[in-house]
Amino acid sequence: MDIAPRPDAVIVPQNLPRLLEQLSEALNGALAVVSGRSLHELERFLDGFDGLMVGSHGSEARGMEPPMAETPQHLGAVKEDLAGFAQDHDLIFEDKSHGAAIHFRSNPAKQGKVEAFTEELTARYDGFTIQPAKMAVEIRPEGFSKDGALAILSDLVQFGGRNPVYAGDDTTDEPALAWAEAHGGFGIKVGDGESVARYHLDEPMDVRAWLAAAVAR
Repeated sequence: MDIAPRPDAVIVPQNLPRLLEQLSEALNGALAVVSGRSLHELERFLDGFDGLMVGSHGSEARGMEPPMAETPQHLGAVKEDLAGFAQDHDLIFEDKSHGAAIHFRSNPAKQGKVEAFTEELTARYDGFTIQPAKMAVEIRPEGFSKDGALAILSDLVQFGGRNPVYAGDDTTDEPALAWAEAHGGFGIKVGDGESVARYHLDEPMDVRAWLAAAVAR
Protein backbone atom coordinates (compact mmCIF):
# COMPACT_ATOMS: atom_id res chain seq x y z
CA MET A 1 0.00 0.00 0.00
CA ASP A 2 1.42 3.36 -1.00
CA ILE A 3 1.52 6.31 1.42
CA ALA A 4 -1.68 8.34 1.16
CA PRO A 5 -2.32 11.95 2.23
CA ARG A 6 -4.81 10.68 4.84
CA PRO A 7 -5.07 7.35 6.68
CA ASP A 8 -8.51 6.76 5.19
CA ALA A 9 -7.36 7.45 1.61
CA VAL A 10 -5.33 4.28 1.11
CA ILE A 11 -6.05 2.44 -2.14
CA VAL A 12 -5.04 -1.22 -2.21
CA PRO A 13 -4.18 -2.79 -5.60
CA GLN A 14 -6.95 -5.20 -6.53
CA ASN A 15 -4.62 -8.16 -7.00
CA LEU A 16 -2.70 -7.77 -3.72
CA PRO A 17 -4.90 -9.94 -1.45
CA ARG A 18 -4.78 -12.81 -3.96
CA LEU A 19 -1.02 -12.39 -4.35
CA LEU A 20 -0.54 -12.66 -0.58
CA GLU A 21 -2.86 -15.66 -0.44
CA GLN A 22 -0.85 -17.44 -3.15
CA LEU A 23 2.44 -16.72 -1.41
CA SER A 24 1.06 -17.89 1.94
CA GLU A 25 -0.03 -21.16 0.33
CA ALA A 26 3.40 -21.62 -1.24
CA LEU A 27 5.04 -21.05 2.17
CA ASN A 28 2.66 -23.38 4.00
CA GLY A 29 1.24 -20.48 5.98
CA ALA A 30 4.58 -18.89 6.94
CA LEU A 31 3.52 -15.39 5.91
CA ALA A 32 2.06 -12.64 8.07
CA VAL A 33 1.00 -9.04 7.57
CA VAL A 34 2.34 -6.96 10.47
CA SER A 35 1.10 -3.38 10.74
CA GLY A 36 0.41 -0.47 13.00
CA ARG A 37 -3.08 -0.33 11.50
CA SER A 38 -6.03 -1.75 13.38
CA LEU A 39 -6.85 -5.36 12.60
CA HIS A 40 -10.33 -4.55 11.28
CA GLU A 41 -8.78 -2.11 8.80
CA LEU A 42 -6.27 -4.70 7.60
CA GLU A 43 -9.06 -7.20 7.06
CA ARG A 44 -11.00 -4.63 5.05
CA PHE A 45 -7.99 -3.55 2.98
CA LEU A 46 -6.90 -7.13 2.27
CA ASP A 47 -10.26 -8.82 1.84
CA GLY A 48 -9.48 -12.13 0.16
CA PHE A 49 -6.29 -12.82 2.09
CA ASP A 50 -7.06 -15.33 4.85
CA GLY A 51 -3.59 -15.64 6.34
CA LEU A 52 -2.00 -14.35 9.52
CA MET A 53 -2.43 -10.69 10.42
CA VAL A 54 -0.97 -8.71 13.31
CA GLY A 55 -2.36 -5.22 13.84
CA SER A 56 -1.96 -2.28 16.20
CA HIS A 57 1.81 -2.74 16.53
CA GLY A 58 1.43 -6.30 17.77
CA SER A 59 -1.42 -5.89 20.26
CA GLU A 60 -4.10 -7.66 18.17
CA ALA A 61 -3.92 -10.55 15.75
CA ARG A 62 -5.84 -12.95 13.54
CA GLY A 63 -4.89 -16.59 13.16
CA MET A 64 -3.08 -16.81 16.49
CA GLU A 65 -3.67 -16.13 20.17
CA PRO A 66 -4.58 -12.43 20.68
CA PRO A 67 -1.52 -10.77 22.28
CA MET A 68 -3.59 -8.33 24.37
CA ALA A 69 -6.20 -9.86 26.65
CA GLU A 70 -7.97 -6.68 27.75
CA THR A 71 -8.57 -3.18 26.39
CA PRO A 72 -6.02 -0.76 27.91
CA GLN A 73 -7.23 1.27 30.86
CA HIS A 74 -7.69 4.99 30.07
CA LEU A 75 -7.87 4.25 26.33
CA GLY A 76 -11.05 6.29 25.95
CA ALA A 77 -9.54 9.29 27.70
CA VAL A 78 -6.37 9.13 25.60
CA LYS A 79 -8.38 9.04 22.38
CA GLU A 80 -10.62 11.89 23.49
CA ASP A 81 -7.68 14.11 24.38
CA LEU A 82 -5.85 13.35 21.14
CA ALA A 83 -8.95 13.96 19.03
CA GLY A 84 -9.57 17.28 20.77
CA PHE A 85 -5.98 18.40 20.23
CA ALA A 86 -6.12 17.43 16.54
CA GLN A 87 -9.35 19.36 16.04
CA ASP A 88 -8.04 22.44 17.84
CA HIS A 89 -4.90 22.50 15.68
CA ASP A 90 -6.50 21.50 12.35
CA LEU A 91 -4.62 18.20 12.20
CA ILE A 92 -5.70 14.67 11.27
CA PHE A 93 -6.76 12.31 14.07
CA GLU A 94 -6.57 8.56 13.40
CA ASP A 95 -8.54 6.29 15.70
CA LYS A 96 -7.09 2.81 16.30
CA SER A 97 -8.23 -0.25 18.20
CA HIS A 98 -5.75 0.12 21.04
CA GLY A 99 -4.45 3.65 20.53
CA ALA A 100 -4.62 6.69 18.28
CA ALA A 101 -2.41 8.95 16.19
CA ILE A 102 -2.13 12.56 15.09
CA HIS A 103 -0.88 13.20 11.55
CA PHE A 104 0.82 16.51 10.75
CA ARG A 105 1.67 15.85 7.08
CA SER A 106 -0.65 18.73 6.15
CA ASN A 107 1.13 21.09 8.57
CA PRO A 108 4.69 19.95 9.39
CA ALA A 109 5.30 23.10 11.47
CA LYS A 110 3.04 21.58 14.16
CA GLN A 111 5.35 18.61 14.76
CA GLY A 112 6.89 20.07 17.92
CA LYS A 113 3.50 20.80 19.47
CA VAL A 114 2.25 17.30 18.65
CA GLU A 115 5.32 15.70 20.20
CA ALA A 116 5.05 17.82 23.35
CA PHE A 117 1.35 17.04 23.77
CA THR A 118 1.78 13.29 23.31
CA GLU A 119 4.61 13.30 25.85
CA GLU A 120 2.26 15.04 28.27
CA LEU A 121 -0.44 12.43 27.66
CA THR A 122 1.85 9.43 28.24
CA ALA A 123 3.01 11.03 31.49
CA ARG A 124 -0.61 11.52 32.55
CA TYR A 125 -1.94 8.05 31.65
CA ASP A 126 -0.11 4.88 32.68
CA GLY A 127 0.32 1.98 30.28
CA PHE A 128 0.95 3.92 27.07
CA THR A 129 4.02 4.91 25.10
CA ILE A 130 4.84 7.18 22.17
CA GLN A 131 5.38 5.69 18.73
CA PRO A 132 6.94 8.14 16.24
CA ALA A 133 5.93 7.54 12.62
CA LYS A 134 6.26 9.23 9.23
CA MET A 135 4.72 12.69 9.66
CA ALA A 136 2.74 11.43 12.65
CA VAL A 137 2.94 10.61 16.33
CA GLU A 138 1.02 7.68 17.75
CA ILE A 139 0.21 6.62 21.29
CA ARG A 140 0.10 2.85 21.71
CA PRO A 141 0.02 0.41 24.64
CA GLU A 142 3.32 -0.30 26.35
CA GLY A 143 4.82 -3.71 25.80
CA PHE A 144 3.76 -4.17 22.19
CA SER A 145 5.78 -3.56 19.04
CA LYS A 146 6.36 -4.92 15.56
CA ASP A 147 9.59 -6.64 16.59
CA GLY A 148 7.67 -8.19 19.48
CA ALA A 149 5.14 -9.43 16.95
CA LEU A 150 7.92 -11.12 14.96
CA ALA A 151 9.16 -12.84 18.12
CA ILE A 152 5.68 -14.23 18.76
CA LEU A 153 5.25 -15.32 15.14
CA SER A 154 8.61 -17.10 15.19
CA ASP A 155 7.25 -19.50 17.83
CA LEU A 156 4.41 -20.65 15.57
CA VAL A 157 4.93 -24.07 14.02
CA GLN A 158 4.74 -22.87 10.40
CA PHE A 159 7.72 -20.55 10.96
CA GLY A 160 9.89 -23.24 12.54
CA GLY A 161 13.31 -23.56 10.92
CA ARG A 162 12.78 -20.53 8.68
CA ASN A 163 14.82 -17.34 8.44
CA PRO A 164 12.75 -14.18 9.08
CA VAL A 165 12.29 -11.70 6.25
CA TYR A 166 10.59 -8.37 6.97
CA ALA A 167 9.80 -5.44 4.68
CA GLY A 168 8.69 -2.02 5.90
CA ASP A 169 8.72 1.66 4.99
CA ASP A 170 8.13 3.50 8.28
CA THR A 171 10.21 4.42 11.31
CA THR A 172 7.89 2.10 13.24
CA ASP A 173 9.30 -0.79 11.17
CA GLU A 174 12.93 -0.27 12.13
CA PRO A 175 12.83 -2.47 15.29
CA ALA A 176 11.27 -5.29 13.25
CA LEU A 177 13.84 -4.87 10.48
CA ALA A 178 16.58 -5.05 13.11
CA TRP A 179 14.97 -8.15 14.66
CA ALA A 180 14.97 -9.95 11.32
CA GLU A 181 18.62 -9.04 10.73
CA ALA A 182 19.59 -10.24 14.23
CA HIS A 183 17.79 -13.59 13.94
CA GLY A 184 19.37 -15.06 10.84
CA GLY A 185 17.20 -13.34 8.26
CA PHE A 186 17.16 -9.90 6.71
CA GLY A 187 15.18 -6.69 6.45
CA ILE A 188 14.06 -4.75 3.39
CA LYS A 189 13.72 -0.99 3.71
CA VAL A 190 11.11 0.45 1.36
CA GLY A 191 11.51 4.08 0.30
CA ASP A 192 13.91 6.81 1.36
CA GLY A 193 15.73 7.16 4.66
CA GLU A 194 18.48 5.40 6.56
CA SER A 195 17.72 1.95 7.89
CA VAL A 196 19.21 -1.01 9.70
CA ALA A 197 17.90 -3.20 6.87
CA ARG A 198 20.40 -4.93 4.63
CA TYR A 199 18.35 -4.46 1.47
CA HIS A 200 16.37 -1.63 -0.09
CA LEU A 201 13.48 -1.23 -2.51
CA ASP A 202 12.46 2.15 -3.86
CA GLU A 203 8.66 1.94 -3.74
CA PRO A 204 5.78 -0.27 -2.54
CA MET A 205 5.21 -1.31 -6.16
CA ASP A 206 8.70 -2.84 -6.11
CA VAL A 207 7.70 -4.96 -3.11
CA ARG A 208 4.63 -6.20 -4.96
CA ALA A 209 6.77 -7.08 -7.99
CA TRP A 210 9.21 -8.96 -5.74
CA LEU A 211 6.37 -10.92 -4.13
CA ALA A 212 4.85 -11.70 -7.53
CA ALA A 213 8.22 -13.00 -8.71
CA ALA A 214 8.44 -15.23 -5.64
CA VAL A 215 5.01 -16.68 -6.40
CA ALA A 216 6.00 -17.28 -10.02
CA ARG A 217 9.07 -19.23 -8.92
